[in-house]
Amino acid sequence: MHQDIIPLYAADIQDQLKKQFAYLSGGRGGDGCPVITFPDYPAFSEIPEKEFQNVLTYLTSIPSLRDAGIGFILVIDRRQDKWTSVKASILRIAASFPGNLQLVLVLRPTGFFHRALSDIAFKFNRDELKMKVPIIMLGSVSELQGYIDKTQLTEDLGGTLDYCHNRWLSRRTAIEGFAQKVKETAQILQSFGTELAETELPNDVQSTSSLLATHTEKKDKMKEDIKLAVEQGDDILGSITKPVTENPEYKLNQDQLDNQTTVERLLAQLHETESAFDEFWIKHQQKLEQCLRLRNFEQNFREVKAALDIVSERLSAFTDVGNSYSHVEHILKDLANFEEKSHETIAKARMLASEGDEFIQSNHYAVDSIIPKCSELHHLCDVFTTAAEGRRNLLNKSLELHGLLEKSMKWCDEGIYLLASQPVDKCQSQDGAESALQEIEKFLDTGASNKIKELNKIYREYAHILNEDLKEHVQKVFQKQESMEEMFQKRQVSLKKLAAKQTRPVQPVAPRPEAFVKSPCTSPGLQREYIPNSESSALRRVNYRRGKSEMTELHQSRGGSTMDDEENLAVLRQHVINELIETERAYVEELLCVLEGYAAEMDNPLMAHLISPELQNKKDILFGNMEEIYHFHNRIFLRELENYVEYPELVGRCFLDQMEDFQIYEKYCQNKPRSESLWRQFSDSVFFQECQRKLDHKLSLDSYLLKPVQRITKYQLLLKEMLKYSKNCEGAEDLQEALTSILGILKAVNDSMHQIAITGYDGNLNELGKLLMQGSFNVWTDHKKGHSKVKDLARFKPMQRHLFLHEKAVLFCKKREENGEGYEKAPSYSYKHSLNMAAVGITENVKGDAKKFEIWYNAREEVYIIQAPTPEVKATWVNEIRKVLTSQLQACREASQHRTLEQTQSLPLPASSCTSPSRNHIRNTKKMEERKVDLASLEGYGTTAAPKYPEKGKGWAKTSHSLDASEENDGWSSAEDPLNSSDAEEEGGGGGGEMKLTPGKYTVVTDYEKGVSEEFTVKSGDVVQLIREGEDGLWYVKNLSTGREGWIPANNLLMLIGNSKSAQSLSSSESGTASSTLSTSSSCSDSNASSTSFSDIKG
Repeated sequence: MHQDIIPLYAADIQDQLKKQFAYLSGGRGGDGCPVITFPDYPAFSEIPEKEFQNVLTYLTSIPSLRDAGIGFILVIDRRQDKWTSVKASILRIAASFPGNLQLVLVLRPTGFFHRALSDIAFKFNRDELKMKVPIIMLGSVSELQGYIDKTQLTEDLGGTLDYCHNRWLSRRTAIEGFAQKVKETAQILQSFGTELAETELPNDVQSTSSLLATHTEKKDKMKEDIKLAVEQGDDILGSITKPVTENPEYKLNQDQLDNQTTVERLLAQLHETESAFDEFWIKHQQKLEQCLRLRNFEQNFREVKAALDIVSERLSAFTDVGNSYSHVEHILKDLANFEEKSHETIAKARMLASEGDEFIQSNHYAVDSIIPKCSELHHLCDVFTTAAEGRRNLLNKSLELHGLLEKSMKWCDEGIYLLASQPVDKCQSQDGAESALQEIEKFLDTGASNKIKELNKIYREYAHILNEDLKEHVQKVFQKQESMEEMFQKRQVSLKKLAAKQTRPVQPVAPRPEAFVKSPCTSPGLQREYIPNSESSALRRVNYRRGKSEMTELHQSRGGSTMDDEENLAVLRQHVINELIETERAYVEELLCVLEGYAAEMDNPLMAHLISPELQNKKDILFGNMEEIYHFHNRIFLRELENYVEYPELVGRCFLDQMEDFQIYEKYCQNKPRSESLWRQFSDSVFFQECQRKLDHKLSLDSYLLKPVQRITKYQLLLKEMLKYSKNCEGAEDLQEALTSILGILKAVNDSMHQIAITGYDGNLNELGKLLMQGSFNVWTDHKKGHSKVKDLARFKPMQRHLFLHEKAVLFCKKREENGEGYEKAPSYSYKHSLNMAAVGITENVKGDAKKFEIWYNAREEVYIIQAPTPEVKATWVNEIRKVLTSQLQACREASQHRTLEQTQSLPLPASSCTSPSRNHIRNTKKMEERKVDLASLEGYGTTAAPKYPEKGKGWAKTSHSLDASEENDGWSSAEDPLNSSDAEEEGGGGGGEMKLTPGKYTVVTDYEKGVSEEFTVKSGDVVQLIREGEDGLWYVKNLSTGREGWIPANNLLMLIGNSKSAQSLSSSESGTASSTLSTSSSCSDSNASSTSFSDIKG
């Protein structure tokens, strides 16, 4: 009977098949019917029905449908069984067999009794059995061979068919497992293919790359599974065909042939599935790779497009056509460097465009998106190349024009030199005049190749580069050329007259200075963005013309020789201003080169890999405020200097106007030690080497970092040179003031460099006010408090101390030399103690040493004897301390002015002094002459010119003492307790007035060459007689050394006589040893009163 077919596999019923109560040997009947053998199995009746049905169902499902359709032949071997069992077996088989039965062959029992019984029983039950299946009872295997060929029977049935049940079972399990593997593989590949087909392509490179990697990994795993399955199938097929391989005459039975066909079919199916998947994967992989290349192309396009926009923007900034030959050369060099740097960007853009063209040629799926991008890249590259070429052509044309202009200016300068170098005395003779005339004519012949011939032609030929500034420059050069030619014409006329007639000596008139003044700038500056105030510019020109007119009249009165001298001075001034401007331009260009070539490159992402991590974010330390310095010089100072190119003697005003801005150098110099230390750490960095290579610099960066320090010291040298040639010019005073101011800035820079080296000070140095002075001294201490031996030791053993004088305190430090190189070798200063200037007093002279002075504290509770290196240094420090104390005194007075005015009284004069009254208010009628000092270097300006003596009303009152008087003292002693500020107030009635001058003899302590009368001068050491006081704060003085007399302003007189004491005062104290001390203190008492004290202590 037939039942619903349930797919069974050998692996599922392996234990049931192993019982071998039925098996499919592979034999066939005559018409190809499959033979199923039921061997003798004693426990046949005990087999569970489910197992019995499973085995029969599985065995009948193995043959092909064609063979199974013919029907099965059952061979039931019951030779060792009983008839009752045979009948039951036949009936059970017939009832449970799921396939078609063609024939049932039963080998009946071989025993006599059971064989006879089976014959009888079969006859009686034939009809019953016949109704179920056709059954043939056989007595022996020979009879069986009559129905089934011997070759189709197994050995236990007398046949020759090779059959092993375990081998059969193993092979069936393998074949079915392989079939299941092939089926699962096909399903997985189909599922994976569907997943790939439905995957959306990402929009960025990372996601696309990740997706491609994921899919490739899955594909590789699939291919590995397929490979394993193929190997499995090949192994099974090899085991099936192994007998034939070993014995070519061996013939496979039908079941073996069917198994071979099945495995071969499965292998073919597997290969077919693999080939289909490979074909699909190639397309999918190609699409993913195209997508990845597209995303890379799009990302590179965005980056290259941004880079092209940047280089195009930078190229558009090259609008300056230059204002000098060197400037244009610099711009051309910058343009060439820029094009070299931009070449990489342009090359990337063109390469990317070529890559896009390849995508288009290979029929990329996103051609519509690629074509516009490629077109844009080609367009941007062509536009940049064209613009760069156009800009280069413009600059070359500008270089050509500036070459013409500079040739003309050089020719003019050579002509001016020629005129200035022709000696007047030699031109008096006919031969000399003819020789000079020939020189001029020979020089004029060189003008054909050097001078500008037609101005309009220049305008037409260079119209496309002529901006307003350049056009103005061309006009000035042409005007200079015309002025020079006019000078030559005048000189020619004079020389021709001298050469033609020599009846009497004739002095040719040298060219007037106006020719030099009117000549335009020989070295044009950078493009001007700032237009000076028209009124101030006009005022300068009016003043200059007035001075020039006066100078011309003076020249005419003194003759041609003087005019030649002034002409030579004008040429020298012109060359000083040219050097100043040219070096300023070079300085600005060097700063720009450093900022662009080094500082900017530290922020360049393309150079980041060359910068060590320790150097990153250190740009501010390395370069300081160099950018601020560059902007000041480029935008302001250089352009202001160019305004004075025609008026070089007035350039001092330019420095004075910008003097405050020069303070930025203090910040740069203070940072220089940190910068140099950082440079030494990374001087061999690949980054700096690469920057130096790109800039084509022969010197390393540290040489350029020193440029600001060198430049600020260069100005004073140029100002000195200009002042040397401008002593009789209108701007001489401004030049002197500018020189003094520059020296002051250098001093402030130097002082600040020392100040930042102070260590150990707990407070904020900025709270102490401006640093006024600093320097090294020998210091003795002498305090009221302390053991006498300690005091004696302190007096005889000096300490080396470095003093820092601030507005509010004086600091005592110990200088410590450091080991190292460069700025690291600079000393440091260990803070020891400080004195508040509000409680400080000074004694200017100490017996026995003109280099010593005293600083005392809290009414001489603490006394410090200071020994300066030189008397000049001492004088400078004393004057500066005096100014500080005076300013503090004045501040306190102003705070309590109403009380001070009530208590103000005149200071009583000593009994021995002249009773001639002195005025309480001496008006300053003339500007105090400042001392001149030189500055050798930054380290050499620890002292400067002595400050001006305090003006009227500053709160100073003192008695002068001669040096002789101080030498007569037994010696300075701290026991000579001079009056402190409170004592001075009681004796002097407040001490608010200025020093009282009285008639008498005084010794001059400094030179003076500028009195009211130009002929009245005094020298240091001269004895002067103060005769009488006149009007407007003037004193009539007689120099007893020269016998000359004259008027001197009182405030100048105070400086001249310094600490000298009048002869009359000395005579009044001859009976005893005189000791005088000028003590000055500035303090605010509880009542906010302040005072200065002056006393004479007689021995």
